[in-house]
Amino acid sequence: MELSKLEQAIEQSHQAVGAFVIGDPTPLGRLYSRRDDATLANPFGPPVRGWNDIAETMDRAAALYREGEAIGIERVSEYATSDLAYVVEIERLRSKLGGAEELTEFALRVTTVFRLEEGEWKIVHRHADPITAPRSAESLL
Repeated sequence: MELSKLEQAIEQSHQAVGAFVIGDPTPLGRLYSRRDDATLANPFGPPVRGWNDIAETMDRAAALYREGEAIGIERVSEYATSDLAYVVEIERLRSKLGGAEELTEFALRVTTVFRLEEGEWKIVHRHADPITAPRSAESLL
């Protein structure tokens, strides 16, 4: 069975995460919308809007990863209309992060929103954070 264009875009985003954790943001950047309303919220800073800020933020974040790999992606939920879709996933990753010399396994809770733009599915929002287990209310303080 041939994958739909949306399924292909989701699979490309998974492959791009593998490149990201070796320090290469280029494949993920290729999947991103260039429209002004595109956004990114990653674990290393506040949300940003617009391609220029997204590209700068991805460059900074990718520089924090070395020698990594995506070791698993769990789909939590998904929904699609004819021109808008989202997936909620847990990304399980292994990488040297920051100044660490050892490979470390970690997980990110990720929501990715795709929009059909000129016949191609593009990422218009990605939010990733390390909250993958229950936390106390005090953890917000």
